[in-house]
Amino acid sequence: MKRLAILGSTGSIGVNALDIVRQFPERFEIISLSAGLNVQLLKQQILQFRPKAVSVLNKELSEALQRELSKGSVEIVHGIEGLIRVATHPEVDQVVSAIVGAVGLIPTLSAIKTGKAIALANKEPLVMAGKIVIEEAKKNKAQILPVDSEHSAIFQALLGHQKEDVHRLILTASGGPFLNLPLSRLQEVTVKEALNHPHWEMGKKVTIDSASMMNKGLEVIEAHWLFDIPVEKIAVQIHPQSVVHSMVEYIDGSIVAQMGITDMRIPISYALSFPQRLPLNLPPLDLPQRGALTFSSPDPERFPCLRLAYRSIEIGETMPAILNAANEVAVNAFMEGSLKFTEIPLLLQRMMEEHEVKRVQTIEDILRADHWAREKAKAIISEGRKLC
Repeated sequence: MKRLAILGSTGSIGVNALDIVRQFPERFEIISLSAGLNVQLLKQQILQFRPKAVSVLNKELSEALQRELSKGSVEIVHGIEGLIRVATHPEVDQVVSAIVGAVGLIPTLSAIKTGKAIALANKEPLVMAGKIVIEEAKKNKAQILPVDSEHSAIFQALLGHQKEDVHRLILTASGGPFLNLPLSRLQEVTVKEALNHPHWEMGKKVTIDSASMMNKGLEVIEAHWLFDIPVEKIAVQIHPQSVVHSMVEYIDGSIVAQMGITDMRIPISYALSFPQRLPLNLPPLDLPQRGALTFSSPDPERFPCLRLAYRSIEIGETMPAILNAANEVAVNAFMEGSLKFTEIPLLLQRMMEEHEVKRVQTIEDILRADHWAREKAKAIISEGRKLC
C-alpha cells in the first residue's frame, strides 16, 4: 500500500490521480490533499478518500471548509505552511506535485528534503531551481518520477540504456491551436481560441503555454535537469497527431519512441506504480485508424517563446526563474485582457534583457529573483509601456 499526498487535487492532474486511486484502492491510500479555491470539489474528495490533512489557499477558505465538515474529521490548514504540512506529512510515501506555477516550489522541495518520492507534474521547481532540487533529491535519496507525458515518455525510452549512448532527446509538441493560423492573425486571437487545445484536456495556464509553446520551452529546461542531458542535446519537433509523446535518439541512429492515446492517466499511473504498470482499461491506440504521423521543426517566428526558454537555460543561474515568473504574469494578463497574445514573448524578452543575472546559491536567491520579475512585469503591463 502506497500512501499519497496530492498537491493540487482539484486540478486536472489531481483529479486524474484520484481516479487512479479510486480504481486501485488496494494499492493506494490518500493521506493528504491540497487545493486552491475549489473548496466544494475538495470537500467531495475529503468525503470519498478520508485524508488526514488538507490545505486550502487561505484562512477564510479553511474556516468555511471546517464549518461544512464534522469537527475533527480532518486537519485543515492553509497557505504555504499548509502546503508544506500536506507535502511533508509523516505518513506520506509519495507526493504528487501537481500545483500549477511557482507556488509548487517550496512544498515540493520540502517533501524532497524529507526523502519522499515525488511524482512530478509541476514544472516550476525544476525550471526555477533545478540544480538545488536535484542536489537535494540526491542528498536525501528522494526519487523524482516524471508525470508530464513528454518526460514520462523519455523516462520510459531511456530504461535499459546507457546514458553515454544517448545522442539527443526529442520532445514532441502538438503545435497547439495556432499551428496553422496565419501569423498576421496571432495578435488578434482570443483567450477562448487559445484555450481550444486540439488534443489534451489541461488547466488554463498550461493550455495557454501550449498555444505559445512556452510549455515546451519549460519542458526543455525540466528535461535538462531530470535526465542530466546538455540543453544542446534536447530538440523539439512538432507532431500534430500527439501519438508519439517523445523520443530518445541513440548514437547508433536508433530512435526509441513512446506512443499512446492522449490520456494523462497513463503517465500518472506509471509514476505512481513504477516499476510496475497498472491495467487502466483505456481505449487502445489504433494506429491504422490514426493514419499518417508527421513531424516538423518549430517555426521560430510563430513560437518565439521556445527560443527564449532555450536562451534562459543557456544563461542559467537566476534567468530561468525570471522567465518563468514573467510568463506567469503575462499569461494572467492575457487571460484578463490586458495583454495581447503576441505581447507575451515581447514581455518575456524585455524582462530577460533588463534582468541582472545573479548567481544561485540558495533557494532565497531564486525567491528574490521570482519576486523581482513579478513586480517588474506587472509594472510594465500596468504602465502600458510599449513592448515592441
